[in-house]
Amino acid sequence: MSYTTLISAAHLQAQLGHPDWVVIDCRFSLADSEAGRNAYQAGHIPTARYADLDKDLSSAITDQTGRHPLPDFRVLARRLGEWGIANHTQVVVYDDTSGAFAGRLWWLLRCLGHVTVAVLDGGLNYWRQQGLAVTTVLPKITPCLFRQYLDASTYLDARAVENGLATRKLCLIDARTPERYRGEQEPIDTVAGHIPGALNRPFQLNLAKDGRFLPAPVLREHFSALIGGFAPEAIAHNCGSGVTACHNLLAMEHAGLVGSKLYAGSWSEWIRDGNRGVAKGCRF
Repeated sequence: MSYTTLISAAHLQAQLGHPDWVVIDCRFSLADSEAGRNAYQAGHIPTARYADLDKDLSSAITDQTGRHPLPDFRVLARRLGEWGIANHTQVVVYDDTSGAFAGRLWWLLRCLGHVTVAVLDGGLNYWRQQGLAVTTVLPKITPCLFRQYLDASTYLDARAVENGLATRKLCLIDARTPERYRGEQEPIDTVAGHIPGALNRPFQLNLAKDGRFLPAPVLREHFSALIGGFAPEAIAHNCGSGVTACHNLLAMEHAGLVGSKLYAGSWSEWIRDGNRGVAKGCRF
């Protein structure tokens, strides 16, 4: 059986050590870029490798990009091979924020044509709550070849977002908190507000109190009500820098609403151009 959206702690535990499975720790903190790696070294799920959001899953920032530009996909493909990921590998990614950062690698792998990748439901926190093991032992890795099959239709640039919203062929969903969406506070970026026409669904709404995702039928009901008559393929997701937006994309896929896209540059790229509109308050 392959896993393509979420995997439970119990199912991952049963497969730990399987030669065709690779686990990746994606913990990260926007406030301290070394916190995730330090946490990994202090204790991680057995066999897990570590993926750094800044160094592995993003490229260098320029004056035209957002805070987490898409990586060079050729470089990422080599890195995946260095982690022992081949095209037949079942990959499981996790963090300690219920998928807020792990969703980025989940999406990147799918973007490269690798669909057998799943986010650990509930992440490391739920794993520990179940009394499952962590270790400080670094995994023994046998590098291999990962062949990428990039699908550039899975993400949009700013112009495509502008055109889609202007022609009403696109529905954009912002995954940030309501306060940031409304422009009432902005702790990270230089401009507060949201892309005109964007809807707001904070990614935290995808989660139950225990940090696991809501059941697929519930997520489907929520997103269907939000997007109205738009088909899933006409949905794009954004956030501050194209990371937590992947959480909403994952939730839609898990709910069976397949084919939405990512505005990879997101708000931090959008505001680089002063000619682009900025909205504040609620849409309606």
